[in-house]
Amino acid sequence: MPQDTLNVALIGYKFMGKAHSQAWLKVGKFFDLDAQPVMKVVCGRDGAAVGEFAERWGWENSSDNWQEAIASDDVDLVDISTPGASHCEMALAAAAASKHVFCEKPLANSLEESKQMLAAVRKAGVKHMVNFSYRRCPAISLAKQMIDAGEIGEIRHVRCTYLQDWLVDPDFPMNWRMRAESAGSGAHGDLGAHSIDMARYLAGEIDEVVGTKKTFITERPAEGTSDGLTATAGEGTEKVTVDDASLFLAKFAGGALGSFEATRLAPGRKNHNRIEINGSKGSLVWCFESLNELEFYSTSDPGTQQGFRKILATEGDHPYAGSWWPPGHMLGYDHTFTNVVYDLTQCIASGKDCSPDFQDGAQCSAVLEAVNDSEKSGSWAKVEQIA
Repeated sequence: MPQDTLNVALIGYKFMGKAHSQAWLKVGKFFDLDAQPVMKVVCGRDGAAVGEFAERWGWENSSDNWQEAIASDDVDLVDISTPGASHCEMALAAAAASKHVFCEKPLANSLEESKQMLAAVRKAGVKHMVNFSYRRCPAISLAKQMIDAGEIGEIRHVRCTYLQDWLVDPDFPMNWRMRAESAGSGAHGDLGAHSIDMARYLAGEIDEVVGTKKTFITERPAEGTSDGLTATAGEGTEKVTVDDASLFLAKFAGGALGSFEATRLAPGRKNHNRIEINGSKGSLVWCFESLNELEFYSTSDPGTQQGFRKILATEGDHPYAGSWWPPGHMLGYDHTFTNVVYDLTQCIASGKDCSPDFQDGAQCSAVLEAVNDSEKSGSWAKVEQIA
Protein backbone atom coordinates (compact mmCIF):
# COMPACT_ATOMS: atom_id res chain seq x y z
CA MET A 1 0.00 0.00 0.00
CA PRO A 2 1.40 3.45 -0.87
CA GLN A 3 2.59 5.40 2.16
CA ASP A 4 4.00 8.84 2.95
CA THR A 5 6.55 7.86 5.62
CA LEU A 6 8.98 4.96 5.70
CA ASN A 7 10.38 3.71 9.00
CA VAL A 8 13.76 2.08 8.34
CA ALA A 9 15.67 -0.57 10.28
CA LEU A 10 19.31 -0.94 9.20
CA ILE A 11 21.18 -4.16 10.00
CA GLY A 12 24.95 -3.65 9.92
CA TYR A 13 26.95 -0.60 10.89
CA LYS A 14 30.43 -0.83 9.41
CA PHE A 15 31.58 -0.03 5.85
CA MET A 16 28.21 -0.56 4.14
CA GLY A 17 26.31 0.65 7.20
CA LYS A 18 28.00 4.02 6.86
CA ALA A 19 27.21 4.22 3.15
CA HIS A 20 23.56 3.33 3.73
CA SER A 21 23.21 5.68 6.70
CA GLN A 22 24.47 8.71 4.81
CA ALA A 23 22.02 7.87 2.01
CA TRP A 24 19.05 7.84 4.39
CA LEU A 25 20.33 11.06 5.98
CA LYS A 26 20.74 12.94 2.69
CA VAL A 27 17.98 11.70 0.43
CA GLY A 28 15.27 14.00 1.75
CA LYS A 29 17.58 17.01 1.55
CA PHE A 30 18.30 16.72 -2.18
CA PHE A 31 15.24 14.93 -3.59
CA ASP A 32 11.53 15.67 -3.34
CA LEU A 33 10.14 12.50 -1.80
CA ASP A 34 6.67 11.02 -1.70
CA ALA A 35 7.68 8.87 1.29
CA GLN A 36 9.90 10.47 3.92
CA PRO A 37 12.34 7.99 5.51
CA VAL A 38 12.57 7.84 9.29
CA MET A 39 15.81 6.33 10.63
CA LYS A 40 14.21 4.22 13.38
CA VAL A 41 16.82 1.69 14.46
CA VAL A 42 20.26 0.35 13.53
CA CYS A 43 21.27 -3.18 14.57
CA GLY A 44 24.65 -4.79 15.25
CA ARG A 45 26.20 -7.51 17.38
CA ASP A 46 28.18 -5.13 19.62
CA GLY A 47 25.61 -3.18 21.62
CA ALA A 48 28.01 -0.43 22.75
CA ALA A 49 29.52 0.08 19.29
CA VAL A 50 26.19 0.15 17.49
CA GLY A 51 24.89 2.60 20.09
CA GLU A 52 27.75 4.97 19.32
CA PHE A 53 27.08 4.52 15.61
CA ALA A 54 23.38 5.36 16.05
CA GLU A 55 24.21 8.59 17.84
CA ARG A 56 26.80 9.61 15.25
CA TRP A 57 24.64 8.87 12.21
CA GLY A 58 21.23 9.99 13.42
CA TRP A 59 19.39 6.74 14.11
CA GLU A 60 16.65 7.08 16.74
CA ASN A 61 17.52 3.78 18.42
CA SER A 62 20.09 0.98 18.36
CA SER A 63 19.77 -2.73 19.06
CA ASP A 64 21.88 -5.88 19.25
CA ASN A 65 18.82 -7.98 18.33
CA TRP A 66 17.91 -7.72 14.66
CA GLN A 67 15.05 -10.18 15.05
CA GLU A 68 13.25 -7.83 17.44
CA ALA A 69 13.84 -4.89 15.12
CA ILE A 70 12.32 -6.73 12.16
CA ALA A 71 9.29 -7.77 14.21
CA SER A 72 8.65 -4.23 15.49
CA ASP A 73 5.45 -2.50 14.41
CA ASP A 74 7.52 0.69 14.08
CA VAL A 75 9.50 -0.68 11.13
CA ASP A 76 8.34 -0.62 7.49
CA LEU A 77 11.55 -1.48 5.65
CA VAL A 78 14.54 -3.64 6.56
CA ASP A 79 17.89 -2.54 5.09
CA ILE A 80 20.40 -5.43 5.12
CA SER A 81 24.04 -4.32 4.88
CA THR A 82 25.72 -7.35 6.50
CA PRO A 83 27.99 -10.02 4.95
CA GLY A 84 26.30 -12.33 2.46
CA ALA A 85 26.02 -15.33 4.77
CA SER A 86 23.29 -13.58 6.78
CA HIS A 87 21.26 -12.10 3.94
CA CYS A 88 18.90 -15.02 3.41
CA GLU A 89 17.90 -15.48 7.05
CA MET A 90 17.29 -11.77 7.53
CA ALA A 91 15.38 -11.30 4.28
CA LEU A 92 13.15 -14.29 4.97
CA ALA A 93 12.37 -12.92 8.43
CA ALA A 94 11.60 -9.48 7.01
CA ALA A 95 9.29 -10.90 4.34
CA ALA A 96 7.51 -13.05 6.93
CA ALA A 97 6.90 -9.88 8.95
CA SER A 98 5.52 -8.14 5.82
CA LYS A 99 8.38 -5.64 5.70
CA HIS A 100 9.88 -4.23 2.51
CA VAL A 101 13.47 -5.42 2.00
CA PHE A 102 16.55 -3.58 0.71
CA CYS A 103 19.61 -5.85 0.51
CA GLU A 104 23.28 -5.44 -0.29
CA LYS A 105 24.86 -7.34 -3.18
CA PRO A 106 25.44 -10.10 -3.97
CA LEU A 107 21.89 -11.01 -2.96
CA ALA A 108 23.08 -14.21 -1.25
CA ASN A 109 26.04 -16.57 -1.14
CA SER A 110 24.32 -19.15 -3.34
CA LEU A 111 21.73 -19.32 -6.08
CA GLU A 112 19.52 -21.52 -3.90
CA GLU A 113 19.40 -18.89 -1.15
CA SER A 114 18.72 -16.18 -3.72
CA LYS A 115 15.74 -18.17 -5.01
CA GLN A 116 14.41 -18.59 -1.48
CA MET A 117 14.64 -14.84 -0.90
CA LEU A 118 12.90 -14.06 -4.19
CA ALA A 119 10.09 -16.52 -3.45
CA ALA A 120 9.62 -15.10 0.06
CA VAL A 121 9.26 -11.45 -0.97
CA ARG A 122 6.94 -12.37 -3.81
CA LYS A 123 4.75 -14.44 -1.50
CA ALA A 124 4.64 -11.61 1.05
CA GLY A 125 3.84 -9.01 -1.59
CA VAL A 126 6.47 -6.60 -0.26
CA LYS A 127 8.78 -4.34 -2.26
CA HIS A 128 12.32 -5.63 -2.70
CA MET A 129 15.51 -4.14 -4.07
CA VAL A 130 19.16 -5.21 -4.28
CA ASN A 131 21.83 -2.55 -4.01
CA PHE A 132 23.66 -2.58 -7.33
CA SER A 133 24.56 1.05 -6.74
CA TYR A 134 26.63 1.62 -9.90
CA ARG A 135 23.42 1.65 -11.93
CA ARG A 136 22.71 4.98 -10.23
CA CYS A 137 25.83 6.74 -11.46
CA PRO A 138 24.42 9.40 -13.82
CA ALA A 139 26.85 8.35 -16.57
CA ILE A 140 25.70 4.70 -16.45
CA SER A 141 22.04 5.71 -16.46
CA LEU A 142 22.81 7.96 -19.44
CA ALA A 143 24.53 5.06 -21.20
CA LYS A 144 21.37 2.99 -20.71
CA GLN A 145 19.27 5.75 -22.31
CA MET A 146 21.65 6.00 -25.27
CA ILE A 147 21.71 2.23 -25.82
CA ASP A 148 17.92 2.00 -25.64
CA ALA A 149 17.71 4.85 -28.18
CA GLY A 150 19.86 2.83 -30.60
CA GLU A 151 22.79 5.24 -30.58
CA ILE A 152 25.44 2.50 -30.70
CA GLY A 153 23.33 0.08 -32.73
CA GLU A 154 23.43 -3.69 -32.26
CA ILE A 155 25.63 -4.65 -29.30
CA ARG A 156 28.45 -7.01 -30.28
CA HIS A 157 31.06 -6.84 -27.51
CA VAL A 158 30.91 -6.27 -23.74
CA ARG A 159 34.19 -5.98 -21.79
CA CYS A 160 34.12 -5.71 -18.02
CA THR A 161 37.07 -5.40 -15.66
CA TYR A 162 36.88 -4.79 -11.94
CA LEU A 163 40.38 -4.43 -10.52
CA GLN A 164 41.52 -3.63 -6.98
CA ASP A 165 44.86 -3.98 -5.19
CA TRP A 166 44.06 -4.01 -1.47
CA LEU A 167 45.13 -7.67 -1.07
CA VAL A 168 48.40 -7.53 -3.03
CA ASP A 169 50.45 -7.66 0.19
CA PRO A 170 50.57 -11.27 1.46
CA ASP A 171 50.89 -9.88 4.99
CA PHE A 172 47.49 -8.20 4.81
CA PRO A 173 45.48 -10.01 7.51
CA MET A 174 42.39 -12.12 7.09
CA ASN A 175 38.89 -10.73 7.38
CA TRP A 176 35.39 -11.98 6.58
CA ARG A 177 35.76 -11.24 2.87
CA MET A 178 38.36 -14.01 2.58
CA ARG A 179 36.29 -16.72 4.28
CA ALA A 180 33.90 -18.78 2.17
CA GLU A 181 31.52 -19.34 5.10
CA SER A 182 30.84 -15.61 5.40
CA ALA A 183 31.58 -14.14 1.95
CA GLY A 184 30.64 -17.07 -0.29
CA SER A 185 33.35 -16.14 -2.78
CA GLY A 186 36.15 -13.62 -3.20
CA ALA A 187 36.64 -11.25 -6.11
CA HIS A 188 34.22 -13.38 -8.15
CA GLY A 189 31.12 -12.57 -6.10
CA ASP A 190 32.21 -9.32 -4.49
CA LEU A 191 33.46 -7.50 -7.60
CA GLY A 192 32.19 -9.73 -10.38
CA ALA A 193 28.60 -9.31 -9.21
CA HIS A 194 28.77 -5.59 -9.97
CA SER A 195 30.15 -6.22 -13.47
CA ILE A 196 27.52 -8.85 -14.20
CA ASP A 197 24.70 -6.57 -13.13
CA MET A 198 26.00 -3.63 -15.16
CA ALA A 199 26.38 -5.85 -18.21
CA ARG A 200 22.84 -7.22 -17.81
CA TYR A 201 21.46 -3.71 -17.29
CA LEU A 202 23.12 -2.33 -20.43
CA ALA A 203 23.40 -5.32 -22.77
CA GLY A 204 20.80 -7.90 -21.74
CA GLU A 205 20.81 -11.43 -20.38
CA ILE A 206 23.82 -13.74 -20.31
CA ASP A 207 23.13 -17.19 -21.75
CA GLU A 208 26.38 -19.18 -21.38
CA VAL A 209 29.73 -18.78 -19.62
CA VAL A 210 33.11 -20.43 -19.39
CA GLY A 211 35.67 -19.39 -16.83
CA THR A 212 38.15 -19.99 -14.06
CA LYS A 213 39.17 -18.61 -10.67
CA LYS A 214 42.40 -18.65 -8.69
CA THR A 215 43.65 -18.05 -5.16
CA PHE A 216 47.22 -16.77 -5.42
CA ILE A 217 47.81 -16.15 -1.71
CA THR A 218 46.47 -19.20 0.10
CA GLU A 219 47.39 -18.29 3.69
CA ARG A 220 47.41 -14.97 5.52
CA PRO A 221 48.03 -13.63 9.04
CA ALA A 222 45.07 -14.34 11.29
CA GLU A 223 42.58 -11.53 11.82
CA GLY A 224 43.02 -9.23 14.76
CA THR A 225 40.69 -6.34 14.02
CA SER A 226 39.16 -5.24 10.73
CA ASP A 227 37.01 -2.42 9.42
CA GLY A 228 36.04 -2.14 5.76
CA LEU A 229 39.17 -2.81 3.70
CA THR A 230 41.62 -2.29 6.59
CA ALA A 231 42.78 -4.80 9.20
CA THR A 232 45.40 -5.60 11.83
CA ALA A 233 46.89 -9.02 12.41
CA GLY A 234 46.24 -11.33 15.34
CA GLU A 235 48.14 -14.44 16.35
CA GLY A 236 49.05 -17.14 13.86
CA THR A 237 47.84 -17.64 10.30
CA GLU A 238 44.62 -18.63 8.57
CA LYS A 239 43.83 -20.36 5.28
CA VAL A 240 42.15 -18.26 2.60
CA THR A 241 39.05 -20.09 1.35
CA VAL A 242 37.90 -17.82 -1.49
CA ASP A 243 39.32 -16.74 -4.84
CA ASP A 244 41.65 -13.79 -5.38
CA ALA A 245 40.72 -13.50 -9.06
CA SER A 246 38.03 -14.55 -11.51
CA LEU A 247 38.06 -14.58 -15.31
CA PHE A 248 35.27 -15.70 -17.64
CA LEU A 249 33.84 -15.35 -21.13
CA ALA A 250 30.14 -14.95 -21.83
CA LYS A 251 27.63 -15.37 -24.63
CA PHE A 252 24.71 -12.96 -24.39
CA ALA A 253 21.20 -13.96 -25.38
CA GLY A 254 21.15 -11.09 -27.88
CA GLY A 255 24.23 -12.41 -29.68
CA ALA A 256 27.00 -10.31 -28.11
CA LEU A 257 30.22 -11.75 -26.71
CA GLY A 258 31.55 -10.68 -23.33
CA SER A 259 34.65 -10.92 -21.17
CA PHE A 260 34.76 -10.41 -17.40
CA GLU A 261 37.78 -10.06 -15.11
CA ALA A 262 37.74 -9.41 -11.37
CA THR A 263 40.75 -9.33 -9.06
CA ARG A 264 41.98 -7.85 -5.79
CA LEU A 265 45.61 -8.31 -6.81
CA ALA A 266 46.16 -5.63 -9.49
CA PRO A 267 48.83 -3.22 -8.15
CA GLY A 268 47.87 0.41 -8.72
CA ARG A 269 44.19 -0.29 -9.34
CA LYS A 270 42.15 1.03 -6.43
CA ASN A 271 38.60 0.62 -7.70
CA HIS A 272 38.96 0.18 -11.44
CA ASN A 273 35.41 -0.84 -12.32
CA ARG A 274 35.27 -0.43 -16.11
CA ILE A 275 32.85 -1.43 -18.86
CA GLU A 276 33.23 -1.01 -22.62
CA ILE A 277 30.39 -1.79 -25.02
CA ASN A 278 30.95 -1.94 -28.77
CA GLY A 279 27.99 -1.81 -31.12
CA SER A 280 27.44 -1.71 -34.86
CA LYS A 281 27.19 2.11 -34.80
CA GLY A 282 29.45 3.11 -31.95
CA SER A 283 30.95 2.45 -28.52
CA LEU A 284 30.48 3.51 -24.90
CA VAL A 285 33.14 3.36 -22.17
CA TRP A 286 32.82 4.08 -18.45
CA CYS A 287 35.14 3.63 -15.47
CA PHE A 288 34.23 4.27 -11.85
CA GLU A 289 37.56 5.99 -11.20
CA SER A 290 36.20 8.76 -13.47
CA LEU A 291 32.59 8.10 -12.59
CA ASN A 292 31.17 11.39 -13.90
CA GLU A 293 32.54 10.76 -17.41
CA LEU A 294 31.06 8.68 -20.22
CA GLU A 295 33.10 8.14 -23.39
CA PHE A 296 31.15 7.89 -26.65
CA TYR A 297 32.29 7.03 -30.18
CA SER A 298 29.87 7.30 -33.10
CA THR A 299 30.48 5.97 -36.60
CA SER A 300 28.02 8.59 -37.86
CA ASP A 301 30.45 11.44 -37.15
CA PRO A 302 32.25 12.82 -40.21
CA GLY A 303 35.37 10.81 -40.99
CA THR A 304 37.67 13.73 -40.25
CA GLN A 305 36.04 14.24 -36.83
CA GLN A 306 35.68 10.69 -35.59
CA GLY A 307 37.07 9.81 -32.19
CA PHE A 308 35.97 9.16 -28.64
CA ARG A 309 34.40 12.19 -27.01
CA LYS A 310 33.91 12.71 -23.30
CA ILE A 311 30.47 13.44 -21.93
CA LEU A 312 30.55 15.00 -18.47
CA ALA A 313 27.34 13.61 -16.97
CA THR A 314 26.63 16.47 -14.57
CA GLU A 315 24.06 18.49 -16.48
CA GLY A 316 20.69 19.12 -14.91
CA ASP A 317 18.91 16.87 -17.39
CA HIS A 318 21.32 13.97 -16.91
CA PRO A 319 19.80 11.20 -14.75
CA TYR A 320 19.89 12.13 -11.02
CA ALA A 321 22.45 14.92 -11.56
CA GLY A 322 19.90 17.74 -11.51
CA SER A 323 19.04 17.08 -7.86
CA TRP A 324 22.61 17.71 -6.72
CA TRP A 325 25.01 20.48 -7.75
CA PRO A 326 25.41 22.90 -10.67
CA PRO A 327 26.81 21.44 -13.94
CA GLY A 328 30.46 20.43 -13.70
CA HIS A 329 30.36 19.91 -9.93
CA MET A 330 31.23 16.25 -9.51
CA LEU A 331 29.37 13.48 -7.76
CA GLY A 332 31.08 10.66 -5.85
CA TYR A 333 30.63 7.15 -4.47
CA ASP A 334 28.28 8.21 -1.69
CA HIS A 335 25.87 9.93 -4.07
CA THR A 336 25.08 6.66 -5.83
CA PHE A 337 23.64 5.23 -2.60
CA THR A 338 21.47 8.30 -2.12
CA ASN A 339 20.20 7.98 -5.68
CA VAL A 340 19.37 4.32 -4.97
CA VAL A 341 17.31 5.00 -1.84
CA TYR A 342 15.52 7.83 -3.63
CA ASP A 343 14.26 5.37 -6.23
CA LEU A 344 13.47 2.83 -3.52
CA THR A 345 11.35 5.24 -1.47
CA GLN A 346 9.53 6.46 -4.56
CA CYS A 347 8.65 2.92 -5.61
CA ILE A 348 7.31 2.11 -2.17
CA ALA A 349 5.31 5.34 -2.02
CA SER A 350 3.80 4.79 -5.46
CA GLY A 351 3.35 1.03 -5.25
CA LYS A 352 5.54 0.50 -8.33
CA ASP A 353 8.04 -2.34 -8.67
CA CYS A 354 11.65 -1.65 -7.73
CA SER A 355 14.64 -2.15 -10.00
CA PRO A 356 17.02 -3.89 -9.64
CA ASP A 357 14.89 -6.24 -7.55
CA PHE A 358 15.52 -9.68 -6.06
CA GLN A 359 14.90 -11.28 -9.46
CA ASP A 360 17.87 -9.29 -10.77
CA GLY A 361 19.88 -10.34 -7.72
CA ALA A 362 18.99 -13.99 -8.28
CA GLN A 363 19.87 -13.75 -11.99
CA CYS A 364 23.27 -12.35 -11.05
CA SER A 365 23.71 -15.30 -8.67
CA ALA A 366 22.82 -17.65 -11.52
CA VAL A 367 25.65 -16.21 -13.65
CA LEU A 368 28.14 -16.44 -10.78
CA GLU A 369 27.14 -20.04 -10.12
CA ALA A 370 27.33 -20.97 -13.80
CA VAL A 371 30.95 -19.79 -13.83
CA ASN A 372 31.60 -22.09 -10.87
CA ASP A 373 29.97 -24.96 -12.77
CA SER A 374 32.08 -24.19 -15.82
CA GLU A 375 35.27 -24.27 -13.80
CA LYS A 376 34.36 -27.70 -12.42
CA SER A 377 33.43 -29.15 -15.81
CA GLY A 378 36.09 -27.41 -17.86
CA SER A 379 33.51 -26.44 -20.48
CA TRP A 380 30.82 -23.89 -21.27
CA ALA A 381 27.90 -23.82 -18.81
CA LYS A 382 24.35 -22.65 -19.40
CA VAL A 383 23.07 -19.87 -17.15
CA GLU A 384 19.75 -20.66 -15.50
CA GLN A 385 17.19 -18.00 -16.36
CA ILE A 386 15.24 -16.93 -13.27
CA ALA A 387 11.56 -16.25 -13.89
